[in-house]
Amino acid sequence: MKLKNAVLLGVVAGAITLPLVPTLVAQGPPPPGYSGGYGQEPWASPPGEYQDIQRRGFHDGIEGARKDFENHRRPNVNNRDEFRHPENVPGHDRRAYKDAFRRGYDMGVQHIMNGGRR
Repeated sequence: MKLKNAVLLGVVAGAITLPLVPTLVAQGPPPPGYSGGYGQEPWASPPGEYQDIQRRGFHDGIEGARKDFENHRRPNVNNRDEFRHPENVPGHDRRAYKDAFRRGYDMGVQHIMNGGRR
């Protein structure tokens, strides 16, 4: 009987405090330079000198690192299909794409998998 009362008390307490959670977690405005959303963090921005195909590769690399992390895979850029076989990348742009992908992937590993993001 005591266990039943303790469970009931926990349910009631949870129902009362649950509406307060958003209030308790609410934060002020984001820091300057942060535009929100994944891939919008300052560390996730591709280098300014990158051209379009390189920016795409960099972003795809960060996304690949994020997917590996979410799926509990060991980080290895060579295991990413989009690195080994990039789609819709002309042959003359593949090297630039893959170099930027690798750089983005490494950046993602540093920040996501090693605690910089989570």
